[in-house]
Amino acid sequence: MHFDIAGTRPAQDGSGTSMRELFRRQPKFTPTGEDDLRSLVPDDLWVKCPKCSELVYTKEHMRSLRVCQRCGYHFRLAASERIEMLADDGSFVEWDAEVTTSDPLGFVVDDEAYLVKAQKTATRSGVGEALISGQLKLDGKPVAVVVTDFSFMGASMGSVYGEKLARACERAVEDGLPLLTVSASGGARMQEGLFSLMQMAKTTAALTRLGDARLPHISLLTDPCYGGVTASYATVADVILAEPEALIGFAGPRVIEQITRQKLPPGFQTAEFLLEHGMIDQVTPRHSLIKTLSALLELYGGVRTGRRPRRRRIDAVESEVVANGATDGE
Repeated sequence: MHFDIAGTRPAQDGSGTSMRELFRRQPKFTPTGEDDLRSLVPDDLWVKCPKCSELVYTKEHMRSLRVCQRCGYHFRLAASERIEMLADDGSFVEWDAEVTTSDPLGFVVDDEAYLVKAQKTATRSGVGEALISGQLKLDGKPVAVVVTDFSFMGASMGSVYGEKLARACERAVEDGLPLLTVSASGGARMQEGLFSLMQMAKTTAALTRLGDARLPHISLLTDPCYGGVTASYATVADVILAEPEALIGFAGPRVIEQITRQKLPPGFQTAEFLLEHGMIDQVTPRHSLIKTLSALLELYGGVRTGRRPRRRRIDAVESEVVANGATDGE
């Protein structure tokens, strides 16, 4: 045996094992080749809570509606998962699935067109737009529903987003249905510029028709809900609910601190903070959401059957007023 130049270990000449290898700790019972059981364990077998670091078996995690059983942290849900949780079995019917993203400004960044990016996002997320609308039965009660999916460009509100929500309001009025909106968004979509900002007024005006028809709008705010969505339709509702610890606001806390040059109070912009300051009506854990929504629909009269509330047509009332006015004038 001879040593290398540094004189610290035997040279590897094929005659035996080096001293370093002799004293290196080897794992016990480590299968190799086809017997390697580690390759048989799926990567998504366990879910780690980002708040308390608890490891939860994936199937158990799904049975608990993706809520950490240790600390109560509410994981974000995709739109499809949210609809599956809310809808009675097989009751969901989607509206306007064929309406997809447009590019009114021909927006291009780093040689990538906005439409190309939207198509890539749709392929990756599995949804064609940030908003899904339709009708379902919740605890046996028919409801028009609008759900956003944060995986599609941060659920930002563009022109198609606003159009689908406005159409959902119109259908709800025609069919006499209450409206449930579930919102998680980063705000207006910058790639559409002024067109995205116009959706704030458009969606609010559509909800005005719903109010004129005396049909309820129940809004559920989930994490995160920011920008023009919070400033428009999401907070124009008869009842505003929020999931625990959901972040809700117009601008982010770092932006606010930079502008005001003041330290924000603890828990600022959380659902609990907003409830304490009268901005929302209730913080509703996911496990009790169905029960709470069902009770609210029961409390609003005329929504159990899905019939349109009885009301006089506006044009008939105007004709009567004109006729009475003409008679009085004579």
